[in-house]
Amino acid sequence: MSLKQWLYPLPLVVQWVLAGNCGTALAADHEPVRFVDITEEAGISFRYINGASGRKYMPEAVGSGAAFLDADGDGWLDLYIVNGAALPGYSKPTGPNALFHNNGPADADTFATSLLVTFSDITAASGVGDEGFGMAAAVGDADNDGDPDLYVGNYGANVFYRNDGDNRFSDITTTAAVGDSGWGAHATFADVDRDGDLDLYVANYMDFRVDGAMQCFRDQAPEYCGPNTYPGQSGVLYRNDGDLQFTDITDEAGLRNDSGRQLAAVFGDVDDDGDPDLFVANDKQPNFLFLNDGAGRFEESGAIAGVAYNEEGVAESAMGADIGDVDNDGLLDIIVATFQWLPNTLYRNEGGGFFGDVTYAVGLGAPSVPYLGMTAAFLDYDNDGFLDVFVSNGHLDSNVEEFDPSTTYEQSNQLFRNRGDGTFVETTASSGPGLLVERVSHGAVFGDIDNDGDTDIFVSDSASPRCSLLRNDGGNRKHYLTITARGAHNNRDGIGTRVRLVAGELVQTREIRRGYGYMGSNDPRLLVGLGEHTRVDTIQLRWPDGHEQVLVDVDADQHLVVNEQ
Repeated sequence: MSLKQWLYPLPLVVQWVLAGNCGTALAADHEPVRFVDITEEAGISFRYINGASGRKYMPEAVGSGAAFLDADGDGWLDLYIVNGAALPGYSKPTGPNALFHNNGPADADTFATSLLVTFSDITAASGVGDEGFGMAAAVGDADNDGDPDLYVGNYGANVFYRNDGDNRFSDITTTAAVGDSGWGAHATFADVDRDGDLDLYVANYMDFRVDGAMQCFRDQAPEYCGPNTYPGQSGVLYRNDGDLQFTDITDEAGLRNDSGRQLAAVFGDVDDDGDPDLFVANDKQPNFLFLNDGAGRFEESGAIAGVAYNEEGVAESAMGADIGDVDNDGLLDIIVATFQWLPNTLYRNEGGGFFGDVTYAVGLGAPSVPYLGMTAAFLDYDNDGFLDVFVSNGHLDSNVEEFDPSTTYEQSNQLFRNRGDGTFVETTASSGPGLLVERVSHGAVFGDIDNDGDTDIFVSDSASPRCSLLRNDGGNRKHYLTITARGAHNNRDGIGTRVRLVAGELVQTREIRRGYGYMGSNDPRLLVGLGEHTRVDTIQLRWPDGHEQVLVDVDADQHLVVNEQ
């Protein structure tokens, strides 16, 4: 098959770049990457409701997430934002979750480093305006029909929407049998049994009931009770049986565990045996690492593997999490965001099923201690071929200054650049005004909203009525490749496909997935930085069922669709 057969019908701005018209952008190598807040200019008008009335109900403190998805298949990422709802004592107006359609740039005939795309609120027409107390969003093509379906995790009954095409969705929660009524803090799709369709895991936080809420104080000031005040809830694994029918197989899969307080769940093949394993971040309880035996059955190995606790033997207050290869050694590492006065933790994969806490050794420890981290995620924001780290920060208690004057409720987010050897330096202050604003940032999702080849960020703020859409304005303009793996025998999204890219001396190992970070779902495409390389020597894909496919001599700076052969 020729290379042209793998190319997707590209948006005009990307076609313009591929035609060789990017000299101006590439000449700006000396300029730093800048993230610019374009929320208002882009037309994102959304008011988050946490339902807080001063009674310190737990759900109001921890939400919520968002999702990037191309709902109508036009090549531009749309944005779904999850909202909270009223809790007892809250009497102000509320609002539903919202879907914003990406209209593309106002002038796609002109390439610019600051291309402005605009969005339109299509919530009412699309049918996805759930009004439950929303927490998380998960996106995946559950019926392999070529468009993304949407699952919403709630404090209360969850909701599953089938994509009917033309930006319209139908609620099929009941017929699909996936309406778990726990505290759905995170949800993610993966093909755990490698049968060609996407299964669904829902991470549940705790068994909190408003009518049985405890009151907690510190120095006579009210605060949210700790997670161990309430019983834990097990996560739930739904097997996809085809035709949008699911079966709860939590017990037979070995995933039933009520001891955790689950806030994030990330699939990734951490032992490199060809099947998706599951890492679960727990709040004030040991983290879980469920290793897949290849048939969709799991064994919990967190303590043995070295990821249940930090290097001091502490079960941290783990929030968001991600999996990725930070040192380009071919092994997938794990990062976890944690509570204030604890460092965000990086577990380096040592091979053989073992991990080591290298947080302080790589420079991520001390800078993170003063902050309460929520999202932790890998991204190559400067496209140099090495995964960097973004962390969203914000406290839970709006009155935290009353009992801890050394901190604040609103906090700035953080960005850490990978030096190219798996160690990091914080670059927040030099990366544009969009990162310097102090808010109560919780969920964050990552994707290329303007199709210019770099990663943009959307941040959901728990206490502010204003969210943040941060456009990556490049600056260094290094080369990139965007890859879509389109499954035929495997799941259509290619989720779980391992991709190994070789460009000269630069060798990267990545996996295609969407559900990582905190309560969110990200760009379905794999965004890969190539540094100064204008071509990729080889791209090796290992599909979820284990068979491999190789591309050779591929041009950089394009959106490549690889159809499964």
